[in-house]
Amino acid sequence: MAAPSADTALVDRLRRGDRAAFRDLYGRFAQATFGFLLRLAGRRDVAEDLHQEVWLGIARHAARLEADTDLAAWIFTITRNRFLSARRRADPAALAGDPAALERHAAAPAPTDDPACRDLERALASLPEVHREILLLVGVEGLDAAQAAAVLSIRPDAARQRLARARAALAAALGGTDGAIPMASSMERKASS
Repeated sequence: MAAPSADTALVDRLRRGDRAAFRDLYGRFAQATFGFLLRLAGRRDVAEDLHQEVWLGIARHAARLEADTDLAAWIFTITRNRFLSARRRADPAALAGDPAALERHAAAPAPTDDPACRDLERALASLPEVHREILLLVGVEGLDAAQAAAVLSIRPDAARQRLARARAALAAALGGTDGAIPMASSMERKASS
């Protein structure tokens, strides 16, 4: 998959070991990766630890990027894989399997006191991980279906099907009867900080 043209220069700088390029990369993706981890793990302390591990790994491997690397897909793949590895070695209650932790995250005050934002966070937290991942990648982080497919190691058509099922599940969790989901991507980004 080819990198978007805006990423080409940044990838080249990262491959040359340019420290300013890493700062640019961190500035562009740090908040998004933390929000992704927080919503997957359901616990701020776990997300913070994993976030540090993710960025240490990115720093270690940035010089080995291929010239045509899609940065968003690469970074979210590393982020997801770090979460999955931690979940495999953790106490099952320590990560997303703990309904009480998910409820605490969903009930935590969002930066905005918008009840719709809280309802959306609660509904997202209640979804199976497979649905939550695709919705977070596409709906919150703005990846396209092909990028999300690369992160999830599935075909793009499977990602589109999974996204359609996830949107239907989210609509049901929100109590929607017509399948409509409120557009809240900017609200979701704010809630991840």
